[in-house]
Amino acid sequence: MRYLFVIFLSFSLHAIELSKGDENASVYFISPNDGETVSRTFTVRFGLENFGVAPAGIEMVNTGHHHLIIDADLPSLNLPIPADKNHVHFGKGQTEVEIELAKGTHTLQLLLGDFRHIPHNPPIYSERITVQVN
Repeated sequence: MRYLFVIFLSFSLHAIELSKGDENASVYFISPNDGETVSRTFTVRFGLENFGVAPAGIEMVNTGHHHLIIDADLPSLNLPIPADKNHVHFGKGQTEVEIELAKGTHTLQLLLGDFRHIPHNPPIYSERITVQVN
């Protein structure tokens, strides 16, 4: 006689607990400016007010690290930020980068992530800007 045992495993889906943000915090572009014409290779400088910068993996209250979103919409604000050509991570705490983009019109936006690359609650992100690359 054969017995068939079926084991049901139940996994509960738990929401990811988001790191606390600050309604007074803001992230913004120091440069370039919205609407600016830039050369193919240019420097992007990030600004942050009322919050601190800490590298990824370092859990510190009221800190995060920058993510540059290029030609894409904001990702889900309750999941880790993707890492691809449109979502560039600055997990070492960098506050500027030299990038190269193809000629044409491009959008840029900043999103702060916590030590796990997950946006805060409330999320801290910049206005989306447009640059024209010559």
